[in-house]
Amino acid sequence: MRLVRAAAVVLLAATLAGGCAKADPSTVVGRAQGGRLTIGIRFDQPGLAERTVDGRFVGFDVDVAKYVAARLGVKPAGITWKETTSSSRETDLTSGAVDLVVATYSITDQRKRLVAFAGPYFVTGQDLLVRKFDTTITGPASLDGHQLCSVTGSTSAQKVRDDFAQAVQLIEYPRYSDCVTALLAGQVDAVTTDAAILAGYVKQNPELLKLAGKPFTTERYGIGLRKGDGADQVAIDDAIQQMISSGAWLDSVRRNLTSTGYPLPEPPAVTER
Repeated sequence: MRLVRAAAVVLLAATLAGGCAKADPSTVVGRAQGGRLTIGIRFDQPGLAERTVDGRFVGFDVDVAKYVAARLGVKPAGITWKETTSSSRETDLTSGAVDLVVATYSITDQRKRLVAFAGPYFVTGQDLLVRKFDTTITGPASLDGHQLCSVTGSTSAQKVRDDFAQAVQLIEYPRYSDCVTALLAGQVDAVTTDAAILAGYVKQNPELLKLAGKPFTTERYGIGLRKGDGADQVAIDDAIQQMISSGAWLDSVRRNLTSTGYPLPEPPAVTER
């Protein structure tokens, strides 16, 4: 692994210096050398990754993606943003539709059979979003007989059924924003996914929504990439570590997440080497 890391550092240094050596264009580092990357993000997650009405992309995941791209030699203007969803992230990567996925993408052994990860760049936990004055739902074990919403392709709702509430009714929509709309309309009783995601919707609707506030899993967000090139993984890991050590990571967390009421987290240990 030290040899792989050393090779990645040498290759990245040559790229950033604009040297004559050309990296393999089939790798992320090689494509970055051409000044362009296509990055998959969510378009509907306040505080994390959101497309604004004027067409800008903002949020913590967006900041991470921009920072990593810059360390690889790609300016913001060279990034093509593509919407990815929970059900399409692996296909987007393996098909070549995107070079990287930075989309609240939890690192799991099952997903690592299909794609590779760098990171993690953030650690959170699964929670529940409920209506502000609902006193019946206090945690996952209180969901029996209720309707629980999550997005297609996510394992969050099934986790609740398997481990906490076998009689819960699961409802799926393509996007979390669809689940939140259904919750506000009284069509479902709760929404489940990671607390960092749900906190953004509380910020948008503080008089109507709240978090149950009892996270019951640990989710490690990684940057997804295609399998097969350890140098890409190491170069991205190094960029994440630099973002953390430079203070840029904490600045982005404070600007995008703690303003939603989400508690200030510790920086993660970058372990996907």
